Amino acid sequence: MANPLDTKVISKLAEILDKSNLTELEYEDETCRICLTREQNVVPAPAFAPVAQPMPVAAPVAAVAPAPTAGTPAPTADQDFSKHPGAVKSPMVGVVYLSADPNSPNYVKVGDSVAEGDTVCLIEAMKTFNPVKAHKAGKVTNILVSTGDPVEYGEPLVIIE
Repeated sequence: MANPLDTKVISKLAEILDKSNLTELEYEDETCRICLTREQNVVPAPAFAPVAQPMPVAAPVAAVAPAPTAGTPAPTADQDFSKHPGAVKSPMVGVVYLSADPNSPNYVKVGDSVAEGDTVCLIEAMKTFNPVKAHKAGKVTNILVSTGDPVEYGEPLVIIE
């Protein structure tokens, strides 16, 4: 026998979705599955227009790199990695992830040797995870981003020497 749909549950889920920054909410029990989604009104910016940053940035990207660990050369504010021959750059706008999931180790860490074609991180764009591959073999000398950082097209992510 089919269980009638409880409109109170749907109303409560819609209220939660409304009061949060979530774009999707899913509820499931033994008898039904409810998925609520909200469209985001995103207007694409022209390629030549500056993209609004979530927080003001007072220094170049290299200055907001993660804190160096023991043995990691610290990038300085005047370093511009955008033209570095070993820079692995973001192929798209999205959010960077340094590991496959929160419980997995990072794909690479400073000091690791990588082969051409090895995955160094993931970029999430439109709910799709895209692997970013090393364009050459070498040693990872800098990781310029942290998991969860928004990245722009062409932004340096990792330096391989």
